[in-house]
Amino acid sequence: MKEFSNEVFLNFGSQKIAKKQKKAIEAVRAQFGKEYPNFINGKAVYTDAKTISINPSNIDEKIGVFQKSGKDDAEKAMKAALKAFETWKFVPAKERAGFLFKAANVIRKRRLEINAWMISEVGKNYLEADADTCEAIDFLEFYGREALRYDGKQPITSIKGEKNQLSYIPLGVGVVIPPWNFPFAILVGTASAAIATGNTVVLKPSSESPMMGWLFADIMRSVGLPKGVLNYLVASGAEAGDYLVSHPKTRFISFTGSMEVGLHINELAAKTVPGQIWIKRIVAEMGGKDSMIIDDDCDIDDAVKGTVQAAFGFQGQKCSACSRVIVHQSIYKEFVSKLKVAVEAIKQGDAKEDIAMGPVISKKAEQSILQYIEIGKKEGKLLCGGGKAEGLNGYYIKPTVFTDIKPDARISQEEIFGPVLAVIKAKNFDHALSIANNTIYGLTGAVYTNDKKKLNRARAEFHCGNLYLNRKCTGALVGVHPFGGFNMSGTDSKAGGRDYLLLFLQAKTISEKK
Repeated sequence: MKEFSNEVFLNFGSQKIAKKQKKAIEAVRAQFGKEYPNFINGKAVYTDAKTISINPSNIDEKIGVFQKSGKDDAEKAMKAALKAFETWKFVPAKERAGFLFKAANVIRKRRLEINAWMISEVGKNYLEADADTCEAIDFLEFYGREALRYDGKQPITSIKGEKNQLSYIPLGVGVVIPPWNFPFAILVGTASAAIATGNTVVLKPSSESPMMGWLFADIMRSVGLPKGVLNYLVASGAEAGDYLVSHPKTRFISFTGSMEVGLHINELAAKTVPGQIWIKRIVAEMGGKDSMIIDDDCDIDDAVKGTVQAAFGFQGQKCSACSRVIVHQSIYKEFVSKLKVAVEAIKQGDAKEDIAMGPVISKKAEQSILQYIEIGKKEGKLLCGGGKAEGLNGYYIKPTVFTDIKPDARISQEEIFGPVLAVIKAKNFDHALSIANNTIYGLTGAVYTNDKKKLNRARAEFHCGNLYLNRKCTGALVGVHPFGGFNMSGTDSKAGGRDYLLLFLQAKTISEKK
């Protein structure tokens, strides 16, 4: 088998490629407003209640009409997954991996279409959408290969008189709850990791991006995945979501989202209920408050560029986004001056036009971010931005920067999940490191310095799951930068890493007397 390599991003600087993407967007826009069913045990399911997906770039446009299931459908999906597991767990790993490889090929062929739906449903620009789709392909290819590796002969110490072996077997039925900010990549990755290892899945996509879940479910159906292995359920989180998490037959929950929801899921899953015969396994990625340290001996222009990309890429709606930049006092004034120029140059507009910065995801998100902006005005000095972008019919917020923020300020400690950056002054590198480590999170971080001793100190002392040196703190690649954080950022899982599939497996030792 060909060695794994990351999918190469499209170059939208090419007029030819950009034109093809625009054409795909128009084709997708012609399908706006259609209704899509849930899929339970391979059958279409419709509900009385509906979930409406709205284009955040233009709130007058309806992406599609989806279902909104409750406990009854959740129970049906669980039963379907349980039934399918009885046969799926015995399907050879090579065959299971084959479905992932087939799906990856389908996505390659439908790449521009998938990008177009993502651009429309969550407001990503062309490159951000394509990177998301590429990551989905990478997950399928990487996890397929990893499933084969774990299915192979495992190293074990031999002794005379016995034949011993260690093998990995699947857990059971898992509930997969992905986020809207990487609506295809994380959804595909979390679902396929479970499926590749012989588990069956109830997939509950985010209500903000149900179309992306539909696309994956449709692709897996098209490649012949047996019914019941993947059940697609757009549903109420408070009703169906909690029901599935608390269900006695749920073996594991794979969740990506906010800390608050992640802790709620963890609490529910920790309570044993009648009929439950295992401790449920939780795989959770819950967010961050990520810092970039800018030391006095770095390339300031490069640091400004990296900061702007990390803070405002996809409107700051990444758990890995730079929301705090910690700057050495001796270069603070120069850095802030250059940062202001760079941020004010960012253009905003409809994502379909491939503008650098599009909308935030929803009205709820918009209101929350604007509240934090008002808090920031009281906690520091407004450098630029500071409110809604005018003249656009969507959820647009100006890229906002606050300076002279104290390390313990609310906008320095709480996850905002939007285009808001806090600039903090540090006395020296020691002070900068202490600030970087002063949150409850520990997801990503970055350091810009040319001092090798300081870089080595950061390696040892900067407490985060993904640390980047002299580059921005966003943009993890499958296999290259296994992704996941510490503390309240999650359960220390490493998506796209060589130990990730172990989260969906359990080890069995068999010893036979010769």
